[in-house]
Amino acid sequence: MSKQKEIFVVGHKNPDTDSICSAIAYANLKNVIGEEKYIPKRAGEVNNETKYVLDYFGVASPEFIGYVGTQVQDVTIKATPSLTEDISLKKAWNAMRDLQEATMPIVKEGKMIGLISVKDIATANMDLDETRNLSISKTKYKNILETIDGTIIVGDEDGVVPDGAKMIIGAANPDLLESYVEEGDILLTGNRFESQICGVEMNASCIIVSMGAPISRTIQKLAKEKGCVVISTPHDTYVTARLINQSMPVGYFMRKENLYTFRMEDYISDIRDTLAKIRHRDFPVLDAEGNYCGMLSRRSLLDMDNKKIIMVDHNEKSQAVDGIDEAEILEIIDHHRLGTMETTMPIYFRNQPVGCTATIVYHMYQENGVKVEPKIAGLLCSAILSDTLMFRSPTCTPMDQKVAEELAKIAGINIEEHATKMFRAGSSLAGKTPEEIFYQDFKTFSSNDMNFGVGQISSLDAEELAALRPKIAGFMEAADKSETHMLFFLLTNIIDESSDLVFSGEHAKEIAEAAFEGKAEENYIHLPGVVSRKKQFVPRILSAIQQ
Repeated sequence: MSKQKEIFVVGHKNPDTDSICSAIAYANLKNVIGEEKYIPKRAGEVNNETKYVLDYFGVASPEFIGYVGTQVQDVTIKATPSLTEDISLKKAWNAMRDLQEATMPIVKEGKMIGLISVKDIATANMDLDETRNLSISKTKYKNILETIDGTIIVGDEDGVVPDGAKMIIGAANPDLLESYVEEGDILLTGNRFESQICGVEMNASCIIVSMGAPISRTIQKLAKEKGCVVISTPHDTYVTARLINQSMPVGYFMRKENLYTFRMEDYISDIRDTLAKIRHRDFPVLDAEGNYCGMLSRRSLLDMDNKKIIMVDHNEKSQAVDGIDEAEILEIIDHHRLGTMETTMPIYFRNQPVGCTATIVYHMYQENGVKVEPKIAGLLCSAILSDTLMFRSPTCTPMDQKVAEELAKIAGINIEEHATKMFRAGSSLAGKTPEEIFYQDFKTFSSNDMNFGVGQISSLDAEELAALRPKIAGFMEAADKSETHMLFFLLTNIIDESSDLVFSGEHAKEIAEAAFEGKAEENYIHLPGVVSRKKQFVPRILSAIQQ
């Protein structure tokens, strides 16, 4: 059964209440009517106002997602089985042949400790000219049995070839053989009683008898007394001698150093250079704990599955989560001006001139015949109250107010009481630095090759806003303007429906004065009746820049 695809519903960076609540509500709707798995995400920190709303309705904050580029985990990972370090070269070769794999990982307790390739095995077979290889590689008798199709007659198959043991073929007569066999050696012989006796008496660690020749009880008894392992194989001496080196464990030949591995969370954009330079067919993939997960094939990158995204409450690339160019955008649900977003394929794009994305989402519940649960109604209503400043903003439409009143009934809340508590929670600046306040609701825009950023905070407390203005101005003056030519910040008083506009950057003062036809102070200008960044501020700034 294929894994259910995950689709992320994400608002803009520095999310406000509408961005978070609409993402949660729309993901919920899509899960009811869709076949995929829709997950709300956030592209920035949740502000105090939104925290209050989520806590009030008992809804968990969406998980943070800072980059939506394609990761290794989004690509098909081959479930290449792993090998253990103690299996024989022959067994490893058989596995690679049967699975048609050129490289296989060596894993111990879930962790990858090395790699073995067909080339490594071929090199091992060609370079084996040392008679003590079985000893040097700590080969178990079990491996020897598997490789030569042997049967153990005397001894323990889990034993290991002792240090210093060399491999000897008992082709000479017994008198000459005695001068060659040393304690611990392995003797390969045929149906020769004298040679077998010689091996036991010279304290060989193992005697291998070829051609399935019978082994006398005398030899078995003496071997048991001497602690000598006796193995019978159906192969002749030549074949046995040729096969036996293939019984050595792959752990002795595996590559342990300079291995190229990737993590599941690695981004494809970060590993492309490695994939281009290192011409391996497959690369091991590990999880966050370093456990082996499978192999990444270069070919699998051709049909990789980019992350699938639904954008809510924005449609500009500058406001979208990082890596959006690498993602597949499926839908955009928004109520702002059309921005700079481009897609490679046609998508579902819903943009309506209302005061809040939540208003659009509520209509989509109705259109699909889905009942709005009280918690979801509370989130959507809160988003509308936030974006329209409880219907005071010029962006508010009769539809926004009508929808908010319907949602308030479902959620069981009093609009004025809820909005007041929500705004007070959002305007609480205790313990926050000017930088945190500046970026908690910040968006960037561009026009005529000029980029500018706009932040905003709304409060019921005029004295608090007045005290904050010089702090924000100081931060803005010192802020890095390499990516944004001008910075603006609206300190909005909800009660008297006005804003103080603080500005910084070359030509920012002239632009502000031209846009609002007023005389500015050194670093700010008072704007009576201006409370909406979207409808009252940004369009005028764009117009002033273009002129």
